[in-house]
Amino acid sequence: MGSPVVQRTSTVLVFSHRPEVREAIITAVGRRPAPDVGRVRYVEASGIAEVLAAADAGEIDLAILDGEAQPTGGMGVSRQLKNEIDDCPPIIVTVRRRDDRWLATWSQADAVLVHPLDPLTAAETVADVLRRAQADTGDAPALGRG
Repeated sequence: MGSPVVQRTSTVLVFSHRPEVREAIITAVGRRPAPDVGRVRYVEASGIAEVLAAADAGEIDLAILDGEAQPTGGMGVSRQLKNEIDDCPPIIVTVRRRDDRWLATWSQADAVLVHPLDPLTAAETVADVLRRAQADTGDAPALGRG
């Protein structure tokens, strides 16, 4: 009998000034976006100060930021985090219009999701970003290595 595989839980910060947007993101992604990335624990943030404090403290594995948040949108917050935090966690920005995806390049986001969120796409995107982050830190599952 082999030892059971221990899946780590990833902490995902979800930022929006609107609770319904945070709920829509959490619902779309789910608690387990893919079997190989383990479970997700969500931390909700309604203000920029909460996002900056959590990222600066190294408390999160991924941030999902609402690009339409007020007064400061997630794209500006993403750019600020990427430029100011040495070991910045990966960031996904959500946008309302497919045409706004180019702004994510400016924001230095690792990925973009477009509202209305498709649960399959949202979960797949989060899983991909978490896999890349885990591979960068050496926490990746040993799948495909041989």
